[in-house]
Amino acid sequence: MKRVVVFLLAIMFIANFAFAGGDQEESSSASLKVGMVTDAGTIDDKSFNQGTWEGILEAEKDMDISTKYLKPVGTTEADYMKEIGNLYDAGFRFMVTPGFKFETTIFQVQDKYPDCKFVLIDGAPHNADWSVFNTADNTVSIFFAEHESGFLAGVASALQIKEGEMGFIGGMEIPPVQKFNWGFQQGVAYANDKYGTTVVLNAENIIYQGTFSDVAAGQQLAAQMYDKGVSVIFAAAGGVGVGAINEAKTRMAAGEDAWIVGVDLDQYADGIYEGEKSVILTSAMKHIELAGYDTLIAESKGEFPGGKTLYLEVGVPEVNPNLGEAALAAMEEVKTKIEAGDIEISDVVGDLFP
Repeated sequence: MKRVVVFLLAIMFIANFAFAGGDQEESSSASLKVGMVTDAGTIDDKSFNQGTWEGILEAEKDMDISTKYLKPVGTTEADYMKEIGNLYDAGFRFMVTPGFKFETTIFQVQDKYPDCKFVLIDGAPHNADWSVFNTADNTVSIFFAEHESGFLAGVASALQIKEGEMGFIGGMEIPPVQKFNWGFQQGVAYANDKYGTTVVLNAENIIYQGTFSDVAAGQQLAAQMYDKGVSVIFAAAGGVGVGAINEAKTRMAAGEDAWIVGVDLDQYADGIYEGEKSVILTSAMKHIELAGYDTLIAESKGEFPGGKTLYLEVGVPEVNPNLGEAALAAMEEVKTKIEAGDIEISDVVGDLFP
């Protein structure tokens, strides 16, 4: 497995932003107007859209920029093209697009608007039939090593519960979500082998719901898994994951063991059900906020990495209140070994469940 890593040491503080709508006003005095077009879901989806937007807002605090996001009416290429065009016509010359669904759109607009810069997260620009890939000089593509954060979360979760069953709920069956799944499974297997845990992941409890927006479906899937004896669910599914978190909160408030491994952001606060108690064991994070923030900082220095594909590191939260000392120690040990190259984690399915 070829591993290309750009190592990020910075850990950003994530605040609770009051999200403005797509019709927010911009300051005409700002030297750069930065736009974002949302993917499926809302700007406060506790996942990809939210993390990306938070990074842009953080950059707005530190830089001379104004910001605006637009939410398309749908998730087709035409929908995305329309909103990018609207932003461009309004004077925006730096745009951030979160998600693989923007790949064919960016392939076209990077040539249509050569004086605009694009940040494509979790995707590479290509044409409709996948025969041509091209990341132009005004575009940067950013990917993450999701399998590594999934692995760490799997090890920590297995060490925490020691025995029992776990499950996985994914959104769409696409590479970023699949890599979370495969890494998590490998992490659980590693904990069983190296630390003596006896945690089971059955194939029937590895499910892709098919969307990132169906909250009700996520809650239903989680309920079915908990009813079958699963005690921990890794939910890498956007709004579907929000539904799983809601189900876990209801059950934990009733005295059941119903844990969730969060995704993309530190979801501890989203899992609070009583006082400071949360259903979130830990979160497999992608530091999505850094993708937009760091490229904007690079742009301000005249160092925009246009034409490049970056592979960014991932991790888990610095603070994990629901993990005991043994789980935390094992996670740190494993993290050190991954960074040293002593543990290699596959980003392909291999012998694992789909």
